[in-house]
Amino acid sequence: MPLTHLPPDARPREKLLARGPAALADAELLALLLRTGLQGMPVLQLAQSLLDRFGGWAGLLAASVQDLGKVKGLGPAKRAEIAAVLEIARRSLAQQLVEKPAMNNPDAVKTYLRLQLSGLGHEVFAVMFLDAQLRLIAMETLFQGTLTSTTVHPREVVKRALALGAGAAILAHNHPSGVAEPSRADELLTQRLSEALALVDVRVVDHLVVGGNEVVSFAERGLL
Repeated sequence: MPLTHLPPDARPREKLLARGPAALADAELLALLLRTGLQGMPVLQLAQSLLDRFGGWAGLLAASVQDLGKVKGLGPAKRAEIAAVLEIARRSLAQQLVEKPAMNNPDAVKTYLRLQLSGLGHEVFAVMFLDAQLRLIAMETLFQGTLTSTTVHPREVVKRALALGAGAAILAHNHPSGVAEPSRADELLTQRLSEALALVDVRVVDHLVVGGNEVVSFAERGLL
């Protein structure tokens, strides 16, 4: 059913204006962005199908333009609109982490890393370099491929930390399998990098493993 066929108080736009965005269901929020559906698929149904396909907002926020292009019937205009909103979300989170100490809001850090690393088809190792007040200086992907303690070189991480004037760091990597549980190799790598960075007075405050929509924190597990 087109949105115009719904009673006025049931239409997403009118509902949002009258009751606020929190009153809308996930599909209604996305339908506002999409505006129109596809032939044989009303916009609310299209919105729900996208959320189901990507596993909710977390999965959709991690989707790339290429991922969106695989959705049958989702044209360039709709893909561009969705991608733009997703990028706004990423940049908004990054701005928060630049302006305020990252560890003041661990959930924002997890969401930021999930947006950056979830859904990748290969393993990557990244570092969030922080200043002395634990505000984000930069996030950089330093290594790609199968990650072990021999392929992630501490000297390269130390070099970037010194170049950026970092006082602390959050390590992060993804598990393309979708399982975020840290391995013994992950623990050994964390220990090795923590020791190397400590030599130049850079403190590792956490190591986060991203698997699908889940993010596991070494600090919360007592592994640091």
